Amino acid sequence: MGSMQTPRPVMLFCSILSKDSPDAAREILRAAFGETAFESPVLPFDYTTYYEQEMGSPLTRKIFAFDDLIPRDSLPDVKIRTNGMEAAFLRDGKRMVNLDPGILTLENACLATTKPYSHRIYLAKGIWTEITLMYQDDSYHALPWTYPDYASRELIAIFNAMRGIYRGRIKCQAV
Repeated sequence: MGSMQTPRPVMLFCSILSKDSPDAAREILRAAFGETAFESPVLPFDYTTYYEQEMGSPLTRKIFAFDDLIPRDSLPDVKIRTNGMEAAFLRDGKRMVNLDPGILTLENACLATTKPYSHRIYLAKGIWTEITLMYQDDSYHALPWTYPDYASRELIAIFNAMRGIYRGRIKCQAV
């Protein structure tokens, strides 16, 4: 029989999709979750037109990872908070910012969602999660359901860079 244990804390990250500069959303996220340990460059978001009717185009993505590590089981509360933050960016009833939080571990990167599906696991409070990237053979890798943008070389390189920062943080905590 295995013994129960509390898993190590994880790195919180959040992707910002928007037509406008991500700076205002970044400041709201920093006020809620603390300073950033990593900020990606602004990347074009051209993998789908799903958000264009609501948000306009062209859309961009920027990913932030936060300094403070969090307990794994806090992801539902984070998703609920970021959903509330999106309301600050409503214009004529339409979202101008989409915030997608997730957690990064040495083993994987998981996204939070409000939508159930066959490969998603219910967490709590109306929030599900999915393993979006799995770490294997010195890199994160996409899974059959991974969104095409998250499966791109560019985003996998970003997640590998964030993993390096996270790895350094958990080594420091162990000392």
